[in-house]
Amino acid sequence: MKVVFSLTTVALLSALVTLSGCGESSQVSSSSSVSSPDAGGSVIKVVSNRADLISGDDVLIDIVAPAGTDTGEITVTLNGGDVTGQFSPTSQGTWRGLVTGLARGENTIAALYPGGHASVKVTNHPNGGPLIAGPQLQPWTCQKGAVDAQCNQVPTFAYFYKASANSNFLAYDPANPPNVVADTTTDQGVTVPFIVRVETGYQDRDQYQIAVLYQPGQPWSAEQPQPQFNHKMLVTHGVSCGVEYETGTAPDVTDSVGLGAGFAVMSTALDFSGHNCNIALQAESLIMAKEYLIEHYGTLRYTIGAGCSGGSLAIQWIANAYPGIYQGILPTCSFPDAWSIATQFADYHLLLAYFGDPSKWGEGVHWSAGVGSDEAKVEGHKSTQNALVSEAAQWHVAVPTDDCAGTTEQNRYNPQTNPGGARCSIQDAAINLFGPRPPALWTDIEKTLGRGFAGFAVDNVGVEYGLGALREGAITPDQFVDLNEKIGGLDVDTNPIPQRVPAVEPALSNAYRSGLINEANNLDQTAIIDCRGPDPGLFHDAYRAFALRARLDREHGSHANQLIWEGSVVIMADLACAHNSFVAMDRWLAAVEQDETDLSLAQKIVADKPADLGDACWNGNGGKLHDGLCGESVVPIYGTPRTVAGDAITVDTNKCQLKPLNRSDDYGPTPFTDAQWSRMQALFRDGVCDYSKPGVSQQPTIPWQTYQNGDGSVIYGGSALPPPPEGSGAGWSAPAFRSSTSGVAPGES
Repeated sequence: MKVVFSLTTVALLSALVTLSGCGESSQVSSSSSVSSPDAGGSVIKVVSNRADLISGDDVLIDIVAPAGTDTGEITVTLNGGDVTGQFSPTSQGTWRGLVTGLARGENTIAALYPGGHASVKVTNHPNGGPLIAGPQLQPWTCQKGAVDAQCNQVPTFAYFYKASANSNFLAYDPANPPNVVADTTTDQGVTVPFIVRVETGYQDRDQYQIAVLYQPGQPWSAEQPQPQFNHKMLVTHGVSCGVEYETGTAPDVTDSVGLGAGFAVMSTALDFSGHNCNIALQAESLIMAKEYLIEHYGTLRYTIGAGCSGGSLAIQWIANAYPGIYQGILPTCSFPDAWSIATQFADYHLLLAYFGDPSKWGEGVHWSAGVGSDEAKVEGHKSTQNALVSEAAQWHVAVPTDDCAGTTEQNRYNPQTNPGGARCSIQDAAINLFGPRPPALWTDIEKTLGRGFAGFAVDNVGVEYGLGALREGAITPDQFVDLNEKIGGLDVDTNPIPQRVPAVEPALSNAYRSGLINEANNLDQTAIIDCRGPDPGLFHDAYRAFALRARLDREHGSHANQLIWEGSVVIMADLACAHNSFVAMDRWLAAVEQDETDLSLAQKIVADKPADLGDACWNGNGGKLHDGLCGESVVPIYGTPRTVAGDAITVDTNKCQLKPLNRSDDYGPTPFTDAQWSRMQALFRDGVCDYSKPGVSQQPTIPWQTYQNGDGSVIYGGSALPPPPEGSGAGWSAPAFRSSTSGVAPGES
């Protein structure tokens, strides 16, 4: 479209536009607004993200002009320069454009038309980040081919196709297409050849991938996507929980079911929890990637997150701490978070050290191992295997001297030879969230460095290990006292020490506030279907799905937004659970999408849940046996060392409140001798855990926190972002999904 305008028009427009600075620092501005409309009713909407969290130097904008305005009479500028040619009309009656060439920091986009004008301020951040997660890990090794230290690189594209409906994906060469390509029909009834394009690029110093059904040779833009795109997105996630100091690989995006239905399928390396287990950085990565997808592929109706193990961890704590990123989640082999579960891993580590060294046991004390053993009774599982698998799989990620990817002996922390090196622990990688240890706790190394290491939000002061087993008569008072005397604690480098060590403040408070401990207080705004199979001792404990359920009940008086689908397949529940739960979630969200009532989002998710969806028991091969859970005969629910010690199944009391030691409390069928009780009094001078009370510093997760100031400096522990500007991020989801805590587009209609 060619727009002709006069010098008078340009002069008038220039007088209305305030030019912005071009500083290089990362900013989160509370002054950004979606629109400054005039009396004529023109509005500018920032479609692709919050106006204050734009990244990558471009932004998708909608202009809604007053009725009767000829779009040929509208002039659009960016910081005073004409960008009118970047806009075109949409079928919704707006004028949409991908505005490129944003300066770093604050920018002004303005629209001028006969009789009025409107403007909007957007804050642009570097494509390499950071956005909200604060100062980035150093040192950092970029991928081969990166053009700068922020790992930026031009995206690449690969093509795949299906030769038949049930075949695997094969490489597709658009210049030499195969003779036979299967068709697929999307959920919108569009039939196209089953050809997929996978885009691989880099944001936030790491890799992303986007896959879509794609017809080579045909155009695709956010303004006019190819018709097979259904404007829905599936986000895939990786397993484990760890830290790496280098660019990683995004999880696989070639999901046949989602792609065949017309979904865009997206992943980012930073949401592979084994590569990065920092909730703010995971959310930052998704915020940036969603913005990019909307700007280049089109707006979204809703987003579903899916993942097992560390993937379930990512989707559940992000959905609570940054509501609005997903509208529905599909956790499998579920973990609600990393840091309430960390108490179980730390307890296992200490218990294994005690149980594994008989020289530590007191005279006459003996412990049995294996299925149904004394040790298993204390650990809360049917056998000691769960603790052993947990130790081998995950304990190393909390150890600062771990040999993590991206580090070398020369730059990695060693308390003797390199005390200032990179610490390979998930707590130190998230120091922006936890905060550093206060000077009063500093070791000689920290004093020499002049800074504290990350605080540890795990505590075992007052914990009576084995209390439940003692009450049942499964262990003796001698065993109980000996264990609790010698369990000890961990120093700042996770080395065992004789004394128990309290959780560090403010790290403990910050773990709750940030969502590192998932309190589920915002999670009622997300639909959940959890596939849950039995765990015979592979540290993917079945209780965790019910821990999250119990937190939902505590916070909201209901868990109606969470379904648990059980089955006999180990960990996974059912071989078709991933497929069936995805199809069900799509139906559920499609129903919510149509809800135009004034109900809150949490109410809509419950009210619009299809009547045939609820808890279910599956036969392992895709057939539903009956409504309701299978029960413990199929999926046994074991505990943890803390639940044996008296904690609730919520298991999010990382530090308990204490009550006085009382000999009249229930300590089982065999009374303590006076000598044993004297040892108990010496051991628990300050009291024992009172699990009837909330944990110390336990508090709700604050939604949408940032960990950086406007100049890019760190905010330890975080600070809540200001409310999103009205209409900002309207392309993230359909209007029915937007709420006051979603982080984007509150109340937008």
